[in-house]
Amino acid sequence: MEQPSPPVLRMYAPADYPGCPATVDLAIAQGRALRAPRWGIVDFLISLLGFVLLSIPIVLLAEAVGLPLGATVLLGTIVPWVALGGWPLITTWFQGNGPRIDLGLRLTWRDLGWGLLGGIAALMAGGTIAVGLQALFPDLNSAAAEVGEELQAGSPFVVLALFALCVGIGAPIVEELAFRGLGYNALRKRGLSTGWVIVITTVAFSLFHLEPTRIPILLASGAILGILRWRTRGLGAPIVAHAVNNLPGAAFLLLG
Repeated sequence: MEQPSPPVLRMYAPADYPGCPATVDLAIAQGRALRAPRWGIVDFLISLLGFVLLSIPIVLLAEAVGLPLGATVLLGTIVPWVALGGWPLITTWFQGNGPRIDLGLRLTWRDLGWGLLGGIAALMAGGTIAVGLQALFPDLNSAAAEVGEELQAGSPFVVLALFALCVGIGAPIVEELAFRGLGYNALRKRGLSTGWVIVITTVAFSLFHLEPTRIPILLASGAILGILRWRTRGLGAPIVAHAVNNLPGAAFLLLG
C-alpha cells in the first residue's frame, strides 16, 4: 500500500511581513532564518534629518575655509549622503538582515526591463508637465542645472563630470535607498496600505528636493518609482528608472 506523502511545510520567519521585498521571500525559501527587523519609521526620519543636519554645516565650513566652488558643491552633495543613503544600509545591517534582503537591493533582468520602461515613462510625464509649468514659470529650472551653470563658468571639467555622475548615478541610488527602500518598507511594515505608502513616500520625495516650482514634476516621477517598487517588490527597477530619468540632465550638464 502506497504511503501518503508528507505534508509540504513552508518555513516562515518574523521578517516575512506584508509588502516585504521579494528578497525576503527568496531567503525564506532557501531556508534562511531571518531576524525580525527592528528598524522602522524612526530610522527613515533619522535618514532625512541627518541629511539636513550634514548639508548645512558642511557648506558653511567649506565657505568659511575658502574652498573653491567645485569642492564646496561636491562636498555638499556627497557628505550628506552618509545619512540619506548610509543610514538605511547601516540600520538594516545591525537591526535586520542587511540591505540586500530587507530593502530588496538586487537587480535582475526583469528589474532592468521594468526600470527602463519606468524611466522613459517618468521622462515623458515630467517633460509634459514641464511644458505646462513653463507657462507659469518661464525660468523653470532644476537646482542641479543651476549649480551646473555655475560650475561651467569657473570650475575644471573634472569637477563638472563628477557632479554629473552624482546627479545621474549617485542620487538615484541614495534617494531610492531612503524613499523606496527604508521609507516604503517601514510604512508597509507598520500596516499601511500600498496606496497610502506610495502617496506618502512620493510627497516626501517631492518636498525633500526643496524646489517648489518643480513639485508637480517630482510628484509624477515619484509616483512612477513607487509603483515600480510595488510591482517588482525590490529596489532594482526604481534605481534604474531614477537613473534613466536623471541621465539626460546629467548629460546636458556636461554638454553645457
